[in-house]
Amino acid sequence: MAALFAGGVLLFLVLRLVLVPKDFGLYGHYRAGALADVATKPVVFGGRAACADCHTEIIDKQKGSKHAAIGCEACHGPLARHVTDPSSQVPTHLVSDTKRCLGCHASNPAKPKGFLQIDPKSHGEGEPCASCHGPHAPEKGAV
Repeated sequence: MAALFAGGVLLFLVLRLVLVPKDFGLYGHYRAGALADVATKPVVFGGRAACADCHTEIIDKQKGSKHAAIGCEACHGPLARHVTDPSSQVPTHLVSDTKRCLGCHASNPAKPKGFLQIDPKSHGEGEPCASCHGPHAPEKGAV
């Protein structure tokens, strides 16, 4: 039995030596080469500050709203290309996109009790959310 256990441990150590990258653990429980891998990927998000440079009216509308802390790209998607050249990418206009709203607000027992949740079958009568709620400041009324 001891020989079988020792053989299992030896097999584990050999497989670990072969399968785990050499730079794993250099920065804690990470592979150091992952930083270089990530750095080679293109930037796809522009950031809220870049949106605020041109879209001040939206930022003003969000002030004091429950959506004030939500980044623009959380709903409109990655917009780095739009930031560098506004004509190269047009952000999606989400006025009729109820699915986007339900991604956060559909009833789910796992969400905190204080987070607004709705049952789309009994709320809104099938109308788009934006027919009653402004997407940038939902508690202030429609668009």
